[in-house]
Amino acid sequence: LIPCCCLEIQSEINFGAVIANSKIISKEISIANHGSSSGTFKISYDGVVLLNIEPTGGAVEPKSIKKVKVDICTDVPRIIKEVIKVELAGHGCTEVWIKAVVVEQVLKVLEVSCGNVLECINFGPVYFGSSKTEQISLYNESPECMDWVAVLEDDAIGGEMGTDLQRSADAALQDLSLKNTIKDIDVSTLILCVPNQGTLLPYEKSLVTLCFSPKKFKRDFGVNDSSMKQDYVLFLRFEAVGNKDGYLQALMNHPHHTELALAGSGLPVMLTFNPGPVIKFMDCFLGEQTQVLCKLKNESESLPITFSFRKTANFNISPKKGRIKKKTAKDVIFSFSPHQIGTLKVKQVVDIIGTGVEKNNLQVSKTKSFHQIYLSFIGVCKSKRKNILFKINPGITPMISNAAGQFVADGAGQYTDTAPVAILKSTQTQIHTHQINRNCKDDALIAFPNDRAASIRPSEWNKKYRTIFTKTERYHYIDPEFSYTECERLSKAAHKEYYTDFISNLRQRRLQKDATRQFYIYNNSVNIGLKPAEGLTSPKISIKDFHKEKLQFKMLPLDENCLLTSRKMAEIGSKSSVKEIQSGLRAMPSSTQEKEDCNLTLTSKQLHQILIGPSTMDFGDVCVYSTTSRKLHIINNLLVHIWIQIEIEIDELQQTSPLSQVVPPLTKTHIPVIFETNTLGLFKRSFTYTINNQHRGHVLVVAKAVSVELELSARELILNPVPGYLAGTEFRTTVRVYNLRNYPAEFTWKPIITGRRTAFSIQPAKGFVEAYRDLECEVVWHPGFNSPEVGEFNLCVRKGNTIKLKCFAKVTLIQL
Repeated sequence: LIPCCCLEIQSEINFGAVIANSKIISKEISIANHGSSSGTFKISYDGVVLLNIEPTGGAVEPKSIKKVKVDICTDVPRIIKEVIKVELAGHGCTEVWIKAVVVEQVLKVLEVSCGNVLECINFGPVYFGSSKTEQISLYNESPECMDWVAVLEDDAIGGEMGTDLQRSADAALQDLSLKNTIKDIDVSTLILCVPNQGTLLPYEKSLVTLCFSPKKFKRDFGVNDSSMKQDYVLFLRFEAVGNKDGYLQALMNHPHHTELALAGSGLPVMLTFNPGPVIKFMDCFLGEQTQVLCKLKNESESLPITFSFRKTANFNISPKKGRIKKKTAKDVIFSFSPHQIGTLKVKQVVDIIGTGVEKNNLQVSKTKSFHQIYLSFIGVCKSKRKNILFKINPGITPMISNAAGQFVADGAGQYTDTAPVAILKSTQTQIHTHQINRNCKDDALIAFPNDRAASIRPSEWNKKYRTIFTKTERYHYIDPEFSYTECERLSKAAHKEYYTDFISNLRQRRLQKDATRQFYIYNNSVNIGLKPAEGLTSPKISIKDFHKEKLQFKMLPLDENCLLTSRKMAEIGSKSSVKEIQSGLRAMPSSTQEKEDCNLTLTSKQLHQILIGPSTMDFGDVCVYSTTSRKLHIINNLLVHIWIQIEIEIDELQQTSPLSQVVPPLTKTHIPVIFETNTLGLFKRSFTYTINNQHRGHVLVVAKAVSVELELSARELILNPVPGYLAGTEFRTTVRVYNLRNYPAEFTWKPIITGRRTAFSIQPAKGFVEAYRDLECEVVWHPGFNSPEVGEFNLCVRKGNTIKLKCFAKVTLIQL
C-alpha cells in the first residue's frame, strides 16, 4: 500500500547490420515505470564508440515511459558491442548492451552461370562492324539499397585502343599516327552497357548485358592496313552513387566501386574472289546462258564468314548464301542469263552477315549485314534475226506502211483477243470537223471506224460519242436492263464521296502523325522543335557583338543510353571548375526555366555528375567559443539548374548560411559551413541536404573542441653574456610562444618565487597571441650581489593551459 516506483529497462539495443557511410544513426531505449510513484535513473558510459546519450538522467513519472536516445556513427566498418550502466531507483545498477555491425558497402561483379567473382571479360575476335554480347550479374552485398552507375575508364593506365598487341615494340612505337587518331574517338561507342544505371535492393542481383562493337581506326599515313587487327583493353567501373569526394577530399579509404576489365580484338573481313573483283562473261544470244566458276576463300585465321549475294537482274548465283570456315574456300557459280540485248555492266553486292544488337535492347540480337564487298559483272547479249509476219489491216491505213498499203508488220501476235478499240479526245483534233460542230467544247469520246463491235456495247449514260471527222454526235446504245437508275447513280456517288472523305481523313491523320514525329526528332536544346534552315534567316551579327561577349562552347547533353566515360566527365568538370560563382545565387528558382529544371527527377547517372563534398568535414582541433568555417563544394556538371537545400538542426552549425541555392548549369560554387561550440570534447554530427527537393544526401561533421593552448619553443633556457659587453652586465636570450589553434590566446608570465628573490624578467610580461601565429619574448638576467642563477616562470593562458619555463644564467669567472 506504500507508493513506490517500479522501473524497467530493456537489456539490449541492436542496430543490426548497417553500411559504413559516415552517417549518424539513432535508436531509443524505453524506461518504463510500472509503479505508483516517480523514479529516477542515471546512465553512465566510459567508452568512446557511442557518440551521444540523451538524457543521461532524470525521473520517470508513474505509469509512463521515458525515451533515451543513443547515437552511433557509421564512419568505419567494425563490430560495435558496448555496454552502458543504468542505475534505476529501487533496482540498483543494470547493464544495457548496444550492438551493431557496420559493414562496407560492396558492389560485386559475378558470373551468371556459377556466381564467381568476375574480374575480366574477353570478347575474343570480332569483325569490325559486328557485335558480341556477354552477360554479367551485379550483386549488392550490403544491407541497404544502392544506386549504381557504370563509368568507362578511357584514360586508365594499362588501357589499349586499336593497337596490335602481337606486334613488336619497335613496330608499335613507330606507328604514331594511331595515337593521334584515337584521341578524338568516342570510346563509349565501342562498349555498350544495358542497363548502365539503376538501383539494387539489399543483397539483390541484377543482370547486365555488355556489348563489344569494334570500329576500325584509320591511320593518317603508312602502308595499307586492311589485314591488320586491332586489340582493345578497357576498364569498366561500377560505382555506388552518393557522396563522391574525388579531388575534394583525399581521405577516401573505402571507395565504393569495382572494376571490370574488358578485352577484345577487332578483325577486318578478308574474303578473296578468284577470279575477281571484275568478272567478264562470254558473249551469248538472248535466251542463252553462260557461267563462270569463282572460288571464295576466307583468309581469316580466327573467324568464319557468312556471305549473301543480293539479287541482280540478268545474273544468277549458286549458292546465293553460305558459310565459309576459317582458312577454307568455297566454289560459287556465276551465271549470265540476259533478258535484253546489249552490253550489261552491273555492280554485284556481297553482304557479310553477322550478329548485331539494338542499342536500347541488347538482349535482342539480330542478324544483319555489317560489311559489303562489291564485284563487277560484265556481259554482252547479241541479237538474233527475226522473221517479220505481215497481216492485212482492214481499218485505217497507217501513215507509214509498205508499198501496197495493206500489210502491216505485227510483232505482238499474242494480243489478238482484244477488240481493236482506240479512243481519243475529240477536242484535240480538228480534221474535217463539220462547221456546226466546230465549237464543241464537251469532253466527248470517239472510236475509230473499225470499232463497230465495241461501239454497240452498253455504255454509261454520261458518256458522249462523236465521229472522228465531222464531230457529229453519234448514236450509242444504253441497255436499260443493265444501266443504273437515277436513285442508284446518286447512291453510288454518295458512296464514292464517303470513301473519298474517309481516305482523305486517313491521309490527314497520317500527315499529322508524321509531323508530330518530325517535331520530336528535332525537339532538343539545339533545334527546339524546328527543322534546320526551315524558312529561317540567319541573324545579322555585327563586330560590336563580338566585343560584348565571347562565343562560348555549348556542350550537348549526354545520351542516357551512352556510357559515362572518365574523359568526358573530366572535360565537363574542367569547364564547371572554371566558371566558379562566389555569391549572388538565388535561394529559390524564380524563372520559368529554373522552375522547370528544379522539378526534374534526376537519374543515377545525372546524380553521379553532381559533386557535393567533402562527405566528411573534419574541422580538427577547434577552440571553444571560437568560430571556424569550412567550404562545402557544389559542382553542377549538368546542363540544367539544380536546387540545393541544406537542413541543419544542430546548434553548433546554426550560423551556416545560405541554406538554399539554385546552382546554374556547368557551375561551381560553395557554401561556408560555420562551426562554433562551447562544450569540450569530441563532436560528431551529420546534416542532410536535398537536390531538387527529392534526392537526399548527408555530410558528417567531425571536430574536437579543445581549450586555448600555447606552446613554447623550449622548456629550459641558458642565458650567456652578450659578446662585447663587460662582465656584470645583463644576460639576454629569447623564447618563442606558439599558438597552433584557431583562437587568440591571452597569456601572462608569472615568476615562481621560492626562498630568494628572482633575478630574471620576461618581456612582454602579458599579451595576446593571434590564431596560428607566434610571439617572441625576451628573457633577461640581471646580475648582482647574491643574485640567483636559476629562475622559473609559469606561462599562464587565460582559460587554457599552463607551461613552466626554467632559466639558467651561465656565469664565467675571470682569473686575474
